Amino acid sequence: MGSGSLLRVIYLVILSGFSFFLSAQNKGQLELAISHVVGSLPLKLDSTSYTNTLHQTFTISKFKYYLGQFQLMQDNGKVFQSDLYFLVNEDEQQSKHLILENIPFGNFTSLSFILGVDSLHNCSGAQSGALDPVNAMFWAWNSGYIFLKLEGSSPVSPLPAHILEYHIGGYKNANNCIRKIYLPLKDLKFTEKDSRQSLYLEADVLKVLMSNTPVDFEKLPSVTDFHNAPGIADNYKEMFKLLTSKHEN
Repeated sequence: MGSGSLLRVIYLVILSGFSFFLSAQNKGQLELAISHVVGSLPLKLDSTSYTNTLHQTFTISKFKYYLGQFQLMQDNGKVFQSDLYFLVNEDEQQSKHLILENIPFGNFTSLSFILGVDSLHNCSGAQSGALDPVNAMFWAWNSGYIFLKLEGSSPVSPLPAHILEYHIGGYKNANNCIRKIYLPLKDLKFTEKDSRQSLYLEADVLKVLMSNTPVDFEKLPSVTDFHNAPGIADNYKEMFKLLTSKHEN
């Protein structure tokens, strides 16, 4: 290779790297910080007694769920989409801080995501990361994912040890428990100056038990298959609300 050709190759490599650098610089990062409450009270596992709308007391020992297919809508109609899945677990503080990368600069008017796991991933067998079966959110007998797991106890539950267990999943037809959550945004803007931002979301566990279909612990202390699951899925669709946002330069 002659010296002229070599210089052209070096120039192209440098130019390509510089273009990649500029492209990376024109991207933002969004943190979604989620807090869990039960009505007006913070969620505390195994230690606090709560009351549902039927005046039944209960405690919570486990609360975890899948979020994925995040979309941010720009004011120009363009959509940013992330294919990542996150497993949010009250028992793991870091899991309640979700990071979305490579968001293009611009003004965004809405955020949407699904609670659940889409049909493609449900049919792809055991996977890694958030979808790894080691997370105990996979039905081996059903070859699919549990979208939300809520466990606890109530004095009125007729089950042994008065347990409550709601393992909600399923993606087929009438038993589809995937739910899309839509949250309008007022002032989310990514620029060179404001490239890192945070949104603070609140998830109300009480909504899982009461939004559209009140759950009677005495009559329905357990849901672990498709029976009654869609009604609870309709409930958890309503559990999120946007609290505020924070700009981080």
